[in-house]
Amino acid sequence: MQILHVIVKRTKGKVLVLDITQFSTGQSVAFGAGQRKNVSEHLRSAGFERALVLTTPQQCDLGLEIAETLGTMAAGVFSKATMHTPTDVTDEAMAHLLDAQADSVVSVGGGSTIGLGKALVLRSDVGHLALPTTYAGSECTPILGQTENGVKTTMTDPKLRPGIVLYDAELVATLPAGMTITSALNAMAHAVEALYAKDRTEAATGLALEGIAAFQRALPAVMADPGDLEARQATQEGAWACGTVLGQVGMALHHKLCHTLGGSLNLPHAETHAIILPHATAYNQAATAEELAPVARMFGGDEPGLALWDFAKSLNAPMALKDLGVAQADLDRMAELATQNPYWNPREITKDGIRALLDRAWEGAPPQA
Repeated sequence: MQILHVIVKRTKGKVLVLDITQFSTGQSVAFGAGQRKNVSEHLRSAGFERALVLTTPQQCDLGLEIAETLGTMAAGVFSKATMHTPTDVTDEAMAHLLDAQADSVVSVGGGSTIGLGKALVLRSDVGHLALPTTYAGSECTPILGQTENGVKTTMTDPKLRPGIVLYDAELVATLPAGMTITSALNAMAHAVEALYAKDRTEAATGLALEGIAAFQRALPAVMADPGDLEARQATQEGAWACGTVLGQVGMALHHKLCHTLGGSLNLPHAETHAIILPHATAYNQAATAEELAPVARMFGGDEPGLALWDFAKSLNAPMALKDLGVAQADLDRMAELATQNPYWNPREITKDGIRALLDRAWEGAPPQA
């Protein structure tokens, strides 16, 4: 896979914006306020005629708006998408898809909804257009995580990457501050792990750093003025960069921990990533000092894990697993599960090491290398 050609430019001296001039991942991608109004045009150009709109229960009204935009191309709205893509929900959505005789799905939402769209593509080979409303980056990857009987498993297949992605800054302009921060940290985690991935490339490293930098510069502007569409688009471009990198390289300890915690304890996805990111970074920093040095410099610290923790704290991000409802008694089992079938990682993964990491993440204490 060729890397996308990305140019970084400064807009009005305020934030760095990724100016994407060429795509080579097989996706059709567009940015701009109001892109949601062009869904039918993009689907029709790709040869699709009937689309089932997917949302979570919380975003059903937005799904209905998109269905109205689709007009006669709308095959209905399925609004039961939920975290970690449970297979029983996919079963129900699949029955709805077949009854509606849809040839495509439109996923309107974050990772939960886009994950459901991917699960339906896996089972039926329908077309998939994603309208992201968070920064999760799932729309850029060929990765699907599904949960069955409390166990989350992850798979990769090129056909799982949505064929069309429309980034509409207006769809994230009303994203609450808390969700903005956790979703952004979730996206940044993809790029941080890409910096020391076993199969990293020079091009992927460059794109990862641009994605992290886009968030580092644009998030303060978004927090100062949540309705700033220019800053919001910059964060969407950061999400695109971080998500695209995740689809090009392997995952390591951070994602293993988050998949273990999220799938086993049904924790909120973005918040879990936000809390674990600085701790997983600190765990690996001794083995990846050179690769992570740009992160420390970017966030103004000497240690990348602590610099990310300070950045998250400055944004009032969630800092402690106990605040998500995790009991201290859960930590031994989580450490055990996280060391079973581990992902490749630059530093050896030990149960004692992971247990100590989880202790600090549970308490909300600063990370330690």
